[in-house]
Amino acid sequence: MLKKLSSFLLLVVLLSGCAALKPGFTASKPVASAPASYTTTSAGPNKKDKEVKFLDEISVDPQASVVKYEGTSTASAKKASTNDIDLYASKSSSVEKASAIQLKYSILLNTEVEQLQNDLLLEHVDEWYGTRYRMGGTTKSGIDCSAFVQAVYLSAFAVSLPRTAREQYKASRIVSSTEIKEGDLVFFNTRGGVSHVGIYLQNNKFIHASTSQGVTVSDLFDPYYLRRFIGAGRIEKPDAKAH
Repeated sequence: MLKKLSSFLLLVVLLSGCAALKPGFTASKPVASAPASYTTTSAGPNKKDKEVKFLDEISVDPQASVVKYEGTSTASAKKASTNDIDLYASKSSSVEKASAIQLKYSILLNTEVEQLQNDLLLEHVDEWYGTRYRMGGTTKSGIDCSAFVQAVYLSAFAVSLPRTAREQYKASRIVSSTEIKEGDLVFFNTRGGVSHVGIYLQNNKFIHASTSQGVTVSDLFDPYYLRRFIGAGRIEKPDAKAH
């Protein structure tokens, strides 16, 4: 009897163990989808290599510490940078060496200091700068346009000019406006015929005794003077005084 009971218990144990192996009892856990940064292969999920990209047309040269564009060599970039520095240093040096008059007229003429080479002319016109206008005047208390030109030419170039604008026009060699240079005379019709004169400086600017402002710098392209411009004349100067 005991033997039969033991056999029965053994059979129950075997049957319960087989039930765990049936397909209906297979437990399946939900599989999480792979992140976007992974790809699934036969070998399992692998992390993608992260790609580091520069802008398409630019790269950095760590040795030169400059930005290099496609088609431009590092040597060219270095050369351009060096040239810019040299140019800046040159301009800074020119400004440091410039006289007060050069600095003043570089502003009045809207030009670079290094472009002002005729210091002699600038010094003599500046003696009169700001002098009020007076018809027939010839002194620092008041001067007219032709007397101003006459005084500057005598002191700067040792050249004696006729007294009136009309006479100075006749004494000049007429030059094209494309050939005009520092020291040339510019003539205008303000009251009929040749009635006003000034001295050309640079950058389309001239200095003259204006009826409204006295001795001042004006622009040839100012509508008032442009409409009344007659032409430019050159007075031959002694070589020693011309530069």
